[in-house]
Amino acid sequence: MRIFLIGFMGCGKSTFGRKLAAKMSYDFIDLDHLFESTAGTSIREYFNANGEEAFRQEESRILKSHDYPTNCVVATGGGAPCYFDNMDWINNNGVSVYIQMSPAALAQRLEKGKAKRPLLKDLNNAEIVDFIEHKLAERASYYEQAAITTDGMNLNIEELIAQVIYR
Repeated sequence: MRIFLIGFMGCGKSTFGRKLAAKMSYDFIDLDHLFESTAGTSIREYFNANGEEAFRQEESRILKSHDYPTNCVVATGGGAPCYFDNMDWINNNGVSVYIQMSPAALAQRLEKGKAKRPLLKDLNNAEIVDFIEHKLAERASYYEQAAITTDGMNLNIEELIAQVIYR
C-alpha cells in the first residue's frame, strides 16, 4: 500500500512519515529530497532560478513519474497536492493522509527554519501567520480531498495505521 502524506509545510510530513514507514516496515520517500536529487539542486536554488511555476511543473512530473515501491510512505511537498491534477493522481495511486494543524502552530514550527523556505524567508512572525492562514484557505479544497485527516498536534501512529488499513 502507498500512503501519501499531505499538509502544509511544517506539519510533520517528513518526521511522521519516517516513523510511520518504520513502524509498518515500509520504504520512506520524501518528495522534496527526491526533487533535489532529480533536479541536482536545492529546492530553494531551483525556485530562485526558475520561479514557482517551473518548480510546480517539475514537482508534478517527479511525483507522477517516480517508480514507487508497492509499500511506501511518501511525504509530499506542502503545495504538491494543490497543482495540476496532483491530488487526483495521489488518490488514484494510494491512500492520502492530511496532517492538519492550526496556522499558529505551523508558524511556531516554521519560524526557526524560514530561511530554507522560499515562500517564508522574508516574512516576520505575524506575516507568517497571515501567509499560512491565506494559503490554508486556498489549499483547503485540495487537502480536504484526503482519504484520512489526522490532527498534527496529536499524531498517533497506531491509530493512523488502523485507519489506513480499515478504511
